[in-house]
Amino acid sequence: MSEAGRKPADRNKPRQIGVRLDAVNFDLSSLVCGLIVSSVGFVLFQYGRKMSRAPHVAAGLALLVFPYFVPGVLLMFGIAAVLCGLLLLAVRAGY
Repeated sequence: MSEAGRKPADRNKPRQIGVRLDAVNFDLSSLVCGLIVSSVGFVLFQYGRKMSRAPHVAAGLALLVFPYFVPGVLLMFGIAAVLCGLLLLAVRAGY
C-alpha cells in the first residue's frame, strides 16, 4: 500500500518489518520436542560427517532445522519419523 493510500492516522505509525513472533510456538511441549528432534539430528549429522555418510548428514541437517518451522508437536514427530524412515530406506538401498 502506498503512502497516499494510507489513512491519515496510519501514516504516523511505523511499518512492521521482520518476522512475526506470534507465528513461533513457545510452549514447553513444543520446545522440549524440538530439542529432542534437534538432538537426534545433531547426533546423525556428527556421525555422518565423521564417517563420510551423505544420507546421515542430510537427514541430520533436516532434523536440526525443520523443528523451527513446525508449530505442532505431533506434526513435528511425524515429520521426524518420515525423515528417519527415509534415512533407513537410503541406508538399506546402499547409499
